[in-house]
Amino acid sequence: MAGIMDGVDQRTQLAGHNRLELLLFRLEGQQLYGINVFKVREAVPCPALTKLPNAHPVICGISNVRGKTVSIYDLSKGIGGRAVKEPQQCFVIITEYNRSVQGFLIRSVDRIVNTSWSEIMPPPAASGKKHYVTAITEIDNQLIEIIDVEKVLAEVVGINDTVSQSIVEQFTSLNHNKQFHILVADDSSVARNQIRRTMEQLGIKVTIVNDGLKALRQLQAWAAEGLDVTQHIDLLISDIEMPEMDGYTLTTEIRKDPAIKDVRILLHTSMSGAFNNALVEKVGADKFIPKFSPDDLALTVQELLTSWHGRS
Repeated sequence: MAGIMDGVDQRTQLAGHNRLELLLFRLEGQQLYGINVFKVREAVPCPALTKLPNAHPVICGISNVRGKTVSIYDLSKGIGGRAVKEPQQCFVIITEYNRSVQGFLIRSVDRIVNTSWSEIMPPPAASGKKHYVTAITEIDNQLIEIIDVEKVLAEVVGINDTVSQSIVEQFTSLNHNKQFHILVADDSSVARNQIRRTMEQLGIKVTIVNDGLKALRQLQAWAAEGLDVTQHIDLLISDIEMPEMDGYTLTTEIRKDPAIKDVRILLHTSMSGAFNNALVEKVGADKFIPKFSPDDLALTVQELLTSWHGRS
């Protein structure tokens, strides 16, 4: 499994076609979980772990992986389950999320499957607000749960969503008396709240939906009402990984629709920056930035709003 990312060029062709590949795995039990292959660097037998004093209970230690010190999270414990037993007999998925590399301790790796985002559904409403599942799907008559890893990381590492005062003052000075409206599409409750709080500090109004299909329908509904959509909203901030319709496909669909094709689009995702930068031009987005830095997000929004309104 160490060569999971072999063939990345071939997998890149999935972008814009609403498809993805999931690495399936198990924790302590028979439930299957999935993670997007593009977030996975490799899956390896659990390396030797060095425990850290006063570390968060979910962090079971650190390890040297290919010359880099990586924190290893007990993913089962991170989502409220029982700790993984006998780590030395388990596996670690090395991932890249939100500008950092970390490992997730799991019981076993199952396989990689190719599926469509249209087959990925939001979790049932009955799951409640405190669940750790961001989406579900069914493969070979088995329920697959996709974990909200951003929520796990936020609870362990913490969240900084405060924009630097100097950036807020600069934005206010440059946009005096202007009222901006931004549409946000993201399936993670943590990410939605991070973006909302960042935009509130800039005085920007936000409309929030939790997947790409809802974003597309909202834009089309505004156009059907006779609104000039590019005047009604100044920017769309979209995640890439979302149930039903991903951010690449959302961008592609927007660019094909004459009524909404000129909407400015910022792709904002926890996936690898090197990979996504290569795809921005392909699908027609205006910019990509990795999650999550409140200052970077604020500055990028300012850049896009300034360049857009400077042309109007």
